[in-house]
Amino acid sequence: MSYQDSIAEHFHDRTKYSPDTIATAAGAMQGPQPEPFKTYQLGTEIDLKPFLDESKVSAQASQTDRAWARLSHFLINVYGLTAQVKTLSGPAFYLRAAPSAGGLYPTELYLVSRGHSLLPAGLYNYQARTHSLWRFWDDHVWPALQIGCFWHPALEHTQLAVVLTTVFYRSAWRYQARAYRRICLDAGHALGNLELAGNLVDYRPHLIGGFIDSAINQLLYLDETAESTLVVAALADLLQVDQNLPRLNTAQRAPRQTKVSRMADDELLSSLHQATRIEQDEDFRWQTRARSAAESVGPEAVTQPDDKYNFPFGVKVSTVTSPIHWDDRLQGLEKTILRRRSTRQFSGASLTLDELNTVLDFVYQPHHYVEQGLDSDPDYFDLSLIQTFVAASGVDGLEAGCYYYAPQRQELRQIRFKNFRQELGYLCLGQSLGHDAGAVIFHTADLKAAIAHYGDRAYRYLHLDAGHLGQRINLAAIRLGLGVSGIGGFFDDQVNDVLGIPADEAVLYITTLGRPALSQ
Repeated sequence: MSYQDSIAEHFHDRTKYSPDTIATAAGAMQGPQPEPFKTYQLGTEIDLKPFLDESKVSAQASQTDRAWARLSHFLINVYGLTAQVKTLSGPAFYLRAAPSAGGLYPTELYLVSRGHSLLPAGLYNYQARTHSLWRFWDDHVWPALQIGCFWHPALEHTQLAVVLTTVFYRSAWRYQARAYRRICLDAGHALGNLELAGNLVDYRPHLIGGFIDSAINQLLYLDETAESTLVVAALADLLQVDQNLPRLNTAQRAPRQTKVSRMADDELLSSLHQATRIEQDEDFRWQTRARSAAESVGPEAVTQPDDKYNFPFGVKVSTVTSPIHWDDRLQGLEKTILRRRSTRQFSGASLTLDELNTVLDFVYQPHHYVEQGLDSDPDYFDLSLIQTFVAASGVDGLEAGCYYYAPQRQELRQIRFKNFRQELGYLCLGQSLGHDAGAVIFHTADLKAAIAHYGDRAYRYLHLDAGHLGQRINLAAIRLGLGVSGIGGFFDDQVNDVLGIPADEAVLYITTLGRPALSQ
């Protein structure tokens, strides 16, 4: 690669896994695993566990108890602990509502209060281990949040905001520089839960990807070298009429760094993150977001640009199907979020085409779920930049091969005619999950085009959106009784070869679908 490209392109190229370099890329882990929980010496704890009791949401409960129950259920479904696994030696291992690469959980969740009916003005950290909020700063910080977010209109009307940060070393301890990819994917998983958990309790998060990084980090009293903000979200309370807000665009461009000099491997992660930051306090205007293509029906749908890879000779398979039913008041959705687990082993048995179609429908056709109370147009940063491919090895009713998924037309378009089961196991670093899956879903993006649009910050947006999509795949699969597991480690260039897509289409994320093995 010429180092005239952006630092994001340079980083992506330098952190690719290949058969020749995987041994060195894996690297030896230094010291004990970092603690996945943040602690404070000073502050006040607010215990949220009592408000998980169903009596707190009954008609007989007080208005205050019901309000606390909404907040408690929201947070546990976003990032709460869902299981404790005993180990032969050392402390217990905890699982959370959102998956994390290697179980390292680099994401931290904060609440910023303007002066909420439950939470006085100040700063709060969500303590997942105890399901509590830790109030570590008591002051009116909302004006500083607004300034740091370029006066985002949603912050004019809301009283709470969620901030997702990452503690770099928790993931870099194991994955070195490539950890940045996984860090953003992990935060994207949490965003998927943030969106869906909001539906459960009548909150609506409005994502803010454009903010002054240093300003928000200072607001939260973060050591920027160790922890930094990835996402801000204004949290609208839909039970308040004035907080039913229009959808706004979510992303803002950052500068693009070119003429990148050669840097050491241990400098890659910090250099990329620095390049993705927005620091200038420029005159930026948030715009109302255009209606999503997925929501367009009838004559409007014709005006939407067609999906890619529309070959006249290729086999096209409709993915139209019935939506998943999430039970009354979305009770099935909450149960699914809390019992989600990453599958460790597939049986190798086939899926059905309808099962695959149902997963794709939940992920890409949210407007099909309006009647069940789900958001028809949830926030992403820019889904138009992401492409989806499916490699089918064992799907009854679908010829083996690689397919492009066209969400607007709701169809799979075959682009390669071969069973790639052996290759899929190999490119997933030899993991049996790739080999034994019935279908493997790939998210890719034209990295150069994305950077041209958003600068180096596009690298964040792409992986955050891919993680968000991946979490919806997770939940749909679990609801259907399927096995599912995300894979962030793969032989990058070999994926392009198997899919038959151009080399400049960067692979962001892989999600495997299959029948879980009975022995796992």
